[in-house]
Amino acid sequence: MTLEQTTEDLKQRLDREVLLQRITQRIRNSLDLQEILDATAAETRVVLGVDRVKIYRFNPDDSGTVIAEAVEEERLPSLLGLTFPADDIPPEARKRFIKQRVRSIVSVRDRSIGISPADEGFLPRHYQKLDSCHAEYLNAMGVDSSLCLPILHNDKLWGLLASHHSDPRHYDLPTLQLIQSVVDQVSIAISQSALLTEAHQQQQREAAINRIVSLLHAQPTIEFTSAIDAAIDVLGGDGGQLYIERDSPLRLCRGQQPLWKEYPAGLSLEEAVNAWWQASPTPESLYPLLETDNVAEILQLSPLGRAFAQTGLRGLLALPLHHRQQFLGYLMVFRREIDLEIHWAGEFDPNQQQERPRQSFEAWKQLKRGQSHPWSDTDQQLARELSERFASAIQQYLLYREVNTLNATLERQVQERTRQLEQSLHLSQAMAAVADQIRSSLDLDEILQTVVRQVRSLLEADRTVVYQIFEGGDGRITVEDIRGDWRSAWGIETPPGCFPEHLEEKYGQSGRARVMNDVETAELTPCHQEFLESLQIRANLIVPIHCDRHLWGLIIAHQCEKPREWGDREIEQVEQLARHASIAISQAELFAQSQRATRTANAKAEQLELALQELTQTQTQLIQSEKMSSLGQLVAGVAHEINNPVNFIYGNLVHTTEYTQDLLDLLHLYQEHYPQPLDDICEHIEEIDLDFLLEDLPRMLGSMKLGAERIRQIVLSLRNFSRLDQSELKPVNLHDGIEGTLTILHHRLKAKADRAAVKVIKHYADLPLVECYAGQLNQVFMNLISNAIDALDPFDADKAERTVRIQTEQLGQNRVAVTISDNGCGIPEELRSQVFDPFFTTKPVGIGTGLGLSISYQIITEKHHGSFQCRSELGVGTEFRLEIPIDQSSTRHQQHNESSTATAKI
Repeated sequence: MTLEQTTEDLKQRLDREVLLQRITQRIRNSLDLQEILDATAAETRVVLGVDRVKIYRFNPDDSGTVIAEAVEEERLPSLLGLTFPADDIPPEARKRFIKQRVRSIVSVRDRSIGISPADEGFLPRHYQKLDSCHAEYLNAMGVDSSLCLPILHNDKLWGLLASHHSDPRHYDLPTLQLIQSVVDQVSIAISQSALLTEAHQQQQREAAINRIVSLLHAQPTIEFTSAIDAAIDVLGGDGGQLYIERDSPLRLCRGQQPLWKEYPAGLSLEEAVNAWWQASPTPESLYPLLETDNVAEILQLSPLGRAFAQTGLRGLLALPLHHRQQFLGYLMVFRREIDLEIHWAGEFDPNQQQERPRQSFEAWKQLKRGQSHPWSDTDQQLARELSERFASAIQQYLLYREVNTLNATLERQVQERTRQLEQSLHLSQAMAAVADQIRSSLDLDEILQTVVRQVRSLLEADRTVVYQIFEGGDGRITVEDIRGDWRSAWGIETPPGCFPEHLEEKYGQSGRARVMNDVETAELTPCHQEFLESLQIRANLIVPIHCDRHLWGLIIAHQCEKPREWGDREIEQVEQLARHASIAISQAELFAQSQRATRTANAKAEQLELALQELTQTQTQLIQSEKMSSLGQLVAGVAHEINNPVNFIYGNLVHTTEYTQDLLDLLHLYQEHYPQPLDDICEHIEEIDLDFLLEDLPRMLGSMKLGAERIRQIVLSLRNFSRLDQSELKPVNLHDGIEGTLTILHHRLKAKADRAAVKVIKHYADLPLVECYAGQLNQVFMNLISNAIDALDPFDADKAERTVRIQTEQLGQNRVAVTISDNGCGIPEELRSQVFDPFFTTKPVGIGTGLGLSISYQIITEKHHGSFQCRSELGVGTEFRLEIPIDQSSTRHQQHNESSTATAKI
């Protein structure tokens, strides 16, 4: 052997030892099995110098999945995550892997396969002929040489380590021993991982059990709901039930449930499970654990398959609960259906055995619908432990319930005796309360309310009423005290002839109470029974109230929830309260009679005082109206007397102007034709200042005409304000009335020595003619504008100007509005509500009468069927807004129809 060969051999041996050391160190340093397997595949591929090394793990159904892989890029495709069917490895090959731990070396090119047991530790001495299907299988995979070693765990075939190369590859004994050592180390790592997983599962199981036990016993009384939810969660379920078998079975359902409407007639879930338990006895337990991932596969549960499928449930785990051979019930956990995806290495029919090897190993996805996760051994072990905890808690619950029943019996006896004593005390208190009410108050309603409240409390009835009987035999429920959400009977009158029949005969002469323990079985007329049922009455107690030997009414106690037997002691208690009530009623009626007489006298006095006030107000209004009428007549007379001479002057001014102009023209002609007049004429021209006369005379005539027009305008305004010819309803232009009022008040708008002028800002809309009493409406305008000017008299000098705003607008088809506002001192809020009251004024004594706004309010609201509003803000100003209809006749017609309709309803 040459030096180079020796060096190469030593190098290979060193690489193998290094590989084995790295893998061993990896196993020692890491507890992550997947990390160990990935590192093993990568390290092994590098040392062997092959295209692919994969670790293949067997599944419970004997198929296998590549869970770790190292592959040379562009040499062979990756198979990581792909699943291979069980048929790819024949059963006899699996047996050899387990029994002899054989290693197989395949050469596709030589069509040979060598097998050597791991225990013998040598290369295969004889190579057999490779099966043609096996060769075709590897060719399709692109593999020319293959090395495969089994990985065992607990004497079971856990998986395979396979080395693939696309070219021929030969393995010597040291390499084979190295790979075998690597596989042995992987087996150790798998054992360690399994132990660690088992320890973690044990820890999680104990933690889950402790948590559920703490939930079961977290409260003094056992609460199962949270514990059931925790058990369902730890077992990976989607729903569940706890069934406790006893005299009154208890079933608690949580999460997703089978559709109970789909249960076959006469069959329930617990009956089907019991049938399975009876058909499957085992010596280990009286009630074995039932687990299945498909309820349809269990004969006894198959009729319930549709009920499970309708809500997407499939798996079932039933935990029997028994304590000392006594069956207590069961805890059931359900699992939903899921869809499983399996990525196979190549397409094939999973329901049939492969007759020919696959030609392609490209990933092929199979979707399996309607599956369920199987219940693992860990789930079953945890379920058995949980069944013991739940059984213990249920036994404790049943014992606790039994003790509570005994305690409740004793407590009920004590309560009955206490109740009897309390009834005596309550009766004394009720009597005292009624007596105190009689002494402290003579109000009949308060006394009767106290009586019914005490009766209802004393009897613990649902409703207590007082049925008062009036003259003629009619009656009505006038007082009521009710407990709960029962229908109120207050104010209800009984139908004639229904209840009660011949009251005076039944209750007036004997004075005895009447008892109905059950309305449905009592001897009543159909009308009477229907009436009681309408008030939800199941039983009642009727006790009469007598006043002055007459039947005044009845105290009636109602039981609405269920029938009731009234005791003799209860009847006596109500009769005693009824006697107290009769005394109180007599006293209250005497007091009421005296009050009625007093009220009658007071009412007459109030009527006289009101009539006096109305008379005074009417007299004042008549005086004011007469003053306004006289003022209107005076204004009209003055206007008429002034109008005649003014018209004469105004009419002659036109001719005077013409004549004067003619004379001036003639004078100009003389000056043109005789430019040199005589000396006397020149002296007279100079004396009269002819040039100034010619210039000033036309201006003087124009001023006279303007003054005459102003006088005519004032006269027209006075006539328009008086409206003596318009005292009836007729269409008028509101703007004319406003302008006339402003003309009359023009002298008050002008500036004076101690105050600035009042600026009037007008915003007139295009209004139609409005049907109204023009004179009265002008009176309203006069009052509002005068008040606005008065409000501006104590004006703050710091303000820019004194302003009165007048705005008109049309509202809809048959309504107009007039708004008059000022920026004066405003009206205080506490006085604002009194501005329309008669004789109320904010002006100093002797300045105002307090009737202007009151009369204006009546004119707008009563005469014109409108509305009158006042808005004011102190320091900002005041606004009055009136609205009246355009057509008064249509408004009166509408009011007449409304009045007729209201009368018809009454």
